[in-house]
Amino acid sequence: MKKLLALVVALAFAAGSAGVVVAQAPTPAPAEKKAEMKKMPVKNANGTVKAASADSIVVAGKEKSKEVEWTFAVDPKTSIRRGGKSITAADLKPGDSVHVRYMDMDGKAVAHSIMAKGGGMMKKEAKTEKK
Repeated sequence: MKKLLALVVALAFAAGSAGVVVAQAPTPAPAEKKAEMKKMPVKNANGTVKAASADSIVVAGKEKSKEVEWTFAVDPKTSIRRGGKSITAADLKPGDSVHVRYMDMDGKAVAHSIMAKGGGMMKKEAKTEKK
């Protein structure tokens, strides 16, 4: 009977210890970041490029009938396209019309994708072909 009681106590102690270890196990950081990103809404902005560099783009446009200016951070994950082809942020020129999908991350507007509408090299090529 004493052996049975000792066995039950030992099993209860082992189960309790295992529960504490499992409860203290840290959750993986990438999973936390993915959960945070899912909570952040994707926003849209339309406007005209005022300035562009390899790591940022400044766009002027309208939001709720007011003239506004946005500065978007651009990172290697940002998809930038014109006419179905990938380009870089440095390829964007002042006056280009763009649609930007972005998220606010740590107080910064980070561009997820930028679509340049028409323009750029295509307009110049079309004008030369007409002549």
